[in-house]
Amino acid sequence: MAKIKSKFICQECGYESPKWLGRCPGCQQWNSMEEELTTKTTYSRATTTSSGNRPIPVKEVKSGTFERYDTTIGELNRVLGGGLVKGSLTLISGEPGIGKSTLILQAGSAIADKYGTVLYVSGEESEEQIKIRAERLNSMAEKLYLVSETNIKIVEEYISQLSPAFVIIDSVQTLFNEELSSAPGSVSQVKECVNNLMRIGKSTNIPLFLVAHVTKQGDLAGPRVLEHMVDTVLHFEGERSQEFRILRALKNRFGTTSEIGVFEMKEVGLVEVSNPSAMLLESLSKEAEGAVVVATIEGTRPLLVELQALVTPTNTGFPRRTAVGVDLNRLNLIIAVLEKKMGLPLINYDIYVNVVGGLKLEGTCSDLGMAMAIYSSYRGIQLPTKNLMAVGEISLTADIRSVPQLEKMIKEAEKMGFSKCIVPRNSKVQNINNTIKVISVENIQVALSQIDV
Repeated sequence: MAKIKSKFICQECGYESPKWLGRCPGCQQWNSMEEELTTKTTYSRATTTSSGNRPIPVKEVKSGTFERYDTTIGELNRVLGGGLVKGSLTLISGEPGIGKSTLILQAGSAIADKYGTVLYVSGEESEEQIKIRAERLNSMAEKLYLVSETNIKIVEEYISQLSPAFVIIDSVQTLFNEELSSAPGSVSQVKECVNNLMRIGKSTNIPLFLVAHVTKQGDLAGPRVLEHMVDTVLHFEGERSQEFRILRALKNRFGTTSEIGVFEMKEVGLVEVSNPSAMLLESLSKEAEGAVVVATIEGTRPLLVELQALVTPTNTGFPRRTAVGVDLNRLNLIIAVLEKKMGLPLINYDIYVNVVGGLKLEGTCSDLGMAMAIYSSYRGIQLPTKNLMAVGEISLTADIRSVPQLEKMIKEAEKMGFSKCIVPRNSKVQNINNTIKVISVENIQVALSQIDV
């Protein structure tokens, strides 16, 4: 016997309530609760039957390496951990127009040429629209099949008929199960459809790519449980007005989440950027006031980026502190150290710090470069931007501390033609050629004295 009841579910986080609430207690969003009908089935007591499984020692569990598909896109393979694992569910998100559909169409065509049938299911575009994009991208593989469908049951039938090597769903929010009364894109529909796709992928060993929408804040739309259900979550970053795109892994059960992929958007589609440092430094001036090159590590790859600072007298009662690409708390910490240890009267100055290229720097590698850029802008000293790189963490005592993988950063600077590198004194650097001069400093006073001369 089935009883039909209704409940209210938050469309942002999936919080359930028996009554309507103006504000969701889970995510604090207003007007996100929507009513959905549920069917509750009552079962009689019965003896639980065994599934045939039994606990076994961990040493007896059979395991092996994951078999991966080569997408032929090196930057995508890097972020995925070496390729596309069979039977995996990969969720890719990003703002509209950022290039999600372009990337997966290029990958789908390459896999179709190399491994066999690929099914591209679109719930937002017609087959003609996808073909126009495929012709522009030169992604016209013979075994790439297109279908415009949103019914999950019909999609299952297509997968059963074609037995594809790879399936693309664009997007998961458009799918619906006709057995549920809620609208497509609701929490219940998304969870049910992803559950069905996960069952198909795991049982048939077919990898699936799911495209997901994002909210106004840039977060993944839909319930948070969606991220736990899939194996990999990728996020496409970048501005639509700029050519460069960055692909990050927010979750990866088959690899690291510290790698990034860098792409450039052109008329022929997304093109890999094999040397991101050269791309980020292509507009670098020979000498500039308040600009210095710093290094960071993204996964296993060192990146050199230009960091700029502008110090200007404030016209209001309160000085502004603006950080783009760096942590605002780190900026405030470095300003405090410069005021205390160097005697800079920065209380009456607005300070703006920006990382050129739209990259967001994590960690403390850029502390020394940030301090040098602020000092240069305040004193009006031009820095040899094309020849100098600075790496190091600044402590509250004004000491310069070592950072991980410093040797990789110095070798990258040497490869890019830099002649001087300022590093912490206690760093253990080996196997560095004589083409680059490594200057070791122990505190902020010694480091800034290098640019006062």
